[in-house]
Amino acid sequence: MRVPNALYLLIAAVTIYLVRALPLTLIRTEIKSPFIRSFLYYVPYVTLSVMTFPAILYATGSVWSAAAGLAAAAAAAWFDRGLFGVALTGCAAVFLSELLLL
Repeated sequence: MRVPNALYLLIAAVTIYLVRALPLTLIRTEIKSPFIRSFLYYVPYVTLSVMTFPAILYATGSVWSAAAGLAAAAAAAWFDRGLFGVALTGCAAVFLSELLLL
C-alpha cells in the first residue's frame, strides 16, 4: 500500500506545530532555573554548529583540505578577524591545500 505524500506533510506539520506550540501553552511562568535558562540560551548555537560542521568537512574534494580550511578559519577567528577575513582565510587555505594535494 502506497502512502500519499500529503500524509507525510501533514504529520511533519503537526509535529513541528506541537514542538513550537506546547512550550508556549504549558509554560506560563518565567523560567527561573539558571541551568535551564543557560541551556535554552545555547540551543541555537549548538544546533547551527551541529548542522554546519559535517557540511564543512564534505564540501571540498578532500576531507584534508576541508580540515585545513576549518583550522585556518578557526585561527583567523581566534585572532579577531572579521567575518569576511575569516571566510577569505578559510577559502584560501582550502584552495592552497587542494593545489598541494593534487
